[in-house]
Amino acid sequence: MRMRQTFDQFELAFEQEAALERRRRTQLRQRAANRSRARRLQRIEQHGTVAFGVLVVALTVTVLTVTVVMFETLAWLMS
Repeated sequence: MRMRQTFDQFELAFEQEAALERRRRTQLRQRAANRSRARRLQRIEQHGTVAFGVLVVALTVTVLTVTVVMFETLAWLMS
């Protein structure tokens, strides 16, 4: 009888440990997925910021070029 009780306790402890380990693995997977998602969002945001900066510089250069060409053409037509 004593051996059966010890075996039942051992089996119960094993099941509890297995359940705890499954929960731990699930949590680790979830944390890894969250970190991956956060890194991806950070890269996307950084890429967007760089792209916006390039767009602003390109528009500024375009405006300056068009303005200079327009006034040069106007000066050429007036002379």
